[in-house]
Amino acid sequence: MSSAPSPLPFLPFTRPSIDEATIADVAEVLRSGWLTTGPRCRALEAALSQRYGGRPVRLVNSATAALELALRLADIGPGDEVITTPLSWVATGNVILQVGAKPVFVDIDPVTRNIDLTRIEAAVTPATRAILPVDLAGLPVDRDRLYAIARERGLRVIEDAAQSMGARFGGHEIGCQGDLVSISFHPNKNMTTAEGGCLVMSTGAEAARFERLRLQGVQRFADGGMDVEELGGKANLTDVAAAIGLGQLKRLDEFNTRRKSLAQRYFERIDRSLGLGLPLADFEHSNWHMFQALLPLESLRLDRAAFIEAMKQRGIGIGVHYPAMHLFTLYRRLGHKEGDFPVAERVGERIVSLPLFPAMADADVDRVCDALHDVVTAACR
Repeated sequence: MSSAPSPLPFLPFTRPSIDEATIADVAEVLRSGWLTTGPRCRALEAALSQRYGGRPVRLVNSATAALELALRLADIGPGDEVITTPLSWVATGNVILQVGAKPVFVDIDPVTRNIDLTRIEAAVTPATRAILPVDLAGLPVDRDRLYAIARERGLRVIEDAAQSMGARFGGHEIGCQGDLVSISFHPNKNMTTAEGGCLVMSTGAEAARFERLRLQGVQRFADGGMDVEELGGKANLTDVAAAIGLGQLKRLDEFNTRRKSLAQRYFERIDRSLGLGLPLADFEHSNWHMFQALLPLESLRLDRAAFIEAMKQRGIGIGVHYPAMHLFTLYRRLGHKEGDFPVAERVGERIVSLPLFPAMADADVDRVCDALHDVVTAACR
């Protein structure tokens, strides 16, 4: 992609790139009169399936819905436990609660910031049914170690790969292998459908059941009749959204290549003397969905809120992804408290997402790094 200077007076932490051909296709869908799930959705599912080696893929209106329905496909419900990470968008824990199961948090690895696989086996109980790992910022969890644990313990794996579209592990793109893989197409992701997501599955039977679950549990027959055998919801994607996704998928590799280049520039330009905790420089596996740094709060005279405001005054948007979810009121009511998962808590208090999106210019990275230097240096104790 072009690295011409960005025209944005305010640099957000993310911004989707929608081309004119995609906009024209959305307009064509609007003119067609068929707006809900239809031919564009089928075309996007087919294109995604081809990318994932022929595995069945079904679209939904969010990756949250994909995760919840994946739990239901695995027949997980009341009395069951699901092991996951406390450092993720809260939907990761909420979907477990939504099906009546119990989220069992395991602390994170301080280097990858993903779930610490060495701690999982100690968290397994007779009630454990699945592991739900998260690829934070698009850096994949070690799939070899993950699935070895799952096989040994007889557990399902429901991959929260919301952020890892186009990331790779073991020579394969995430989604090409594994159990149940949920991917997000939210506007801040590497490709978008405005809102939406998908689940990659292993069998046609799973895909057929997933189709029923995403639309009220309805099974339709050739004579116009229908039946409902189990409770479903309303989570289907529209053709308007799928038209965006088709345009985005064509450019995904281009987008990810540019993200990688921008991330490399961050590593080159960030002043290491500032004491920022930088992400793992993994250019083999990560799709660089986000570039996240940890603030050295112990040596600063400002907190994260003041840092975000100072960067905003320099015309730069900063994100926070994520606070440790076990400290939210909902999860405190379940018995969690400060000190339960100290690594996740430390990272969650300090983490900031710097601007990173394909339309950024190299000069935009330089602009962020210059502002970082000025703001952090001015705040040093």
